[in-house]
Amino acid sequence: MSGYGSGAALPIAGFPVQQMHADDLVNLLLDAHRAGEQRLLFFVNANFVIQCECLMPQLRDPSVLLVNDGVGMDVAGWLVHRQAFPDNLNGTDFVPYLLQRANAGADGGLRAFLLGAKPGIARRAGEELLSRGVKVVGALDGYGESRDTEQVVDTINRSGADVVLVAMGNPLQEQWILKHRGVLDARLLVGVGALLDFLAGDKPRAPELIRRLRLEWLYRLSLEPTRLLRRYTLDMARFLLLSLRRGKRALTGPESGGTAEK
Repeated sequence: MSGYGSGAALPIAGFPVQQMHADDLVNLLLDAHRAGEQRLLFFVNANFVIQCECLMPQLRDPSVLLVNDGVGMDVAGWLVHRQAFPDNLNGTDFVPYLLQRANAGADGGLRAFLLGAKPGIARRAGEELLSRGVKVVGALDGYGESRDTEQVVDTINRSGADVVLVAMGNPLQEQWILKHRGVLDARLLVGVGALLDFLAGDKPRAPELIRRLRLEWLYRLSLEPTRLLRRYTLDMARFLLLSLRRGKRALTGPESGGTAEK
């Protein structure tokens, strides 16, 4: 199966996930932006697979990029394909890296709009990105400020944003992006999960050593056991079983009604 850039898609539980290094992905996204082409970027982990299966037909659009997020994807890649992904492209690390790389380039950087999370979080996350030299042109929370979708779209478009970071959790952020992509002027739309919470300091990142050991999931579980226990136990087991059952197939739709490409 063909992929973007220097990588190729590795089917995981039916989803075509790109095998790419972080720098290759940055270059791909910036090249698309220069060409005026819209790209949708989603980070695939076990929770994404479980929650977003109903979106699979839309996620197979050529403008959609699915990349690997977390150690569970490497486990699935090894179980099914005897391959691991070249980089861990989790959104918490990759998105700030992309924005800072873009800002350091000759094109003047990407103007970012932040959408989602609890009241106050998006604005504090924006302030943090501004302190890192990222151009932030607006922020709206995922509650009262986002109630009027037509106004939200108008606000984003009037801001001149090049990239919109949508933090609503799976599958709401993916559904929102897929539904509104056609009326948004921004050329890069990204589902970022808890990124804004981390940037705002509302949720702590694991210590560097824990992240290097690929155990950040365990750190997060220790902080939020009630919310995350099912995700990192039952849902993870379901994800791995689904990956094994579907094997090397890339599905065109939910397994109950879609067909498979060999």
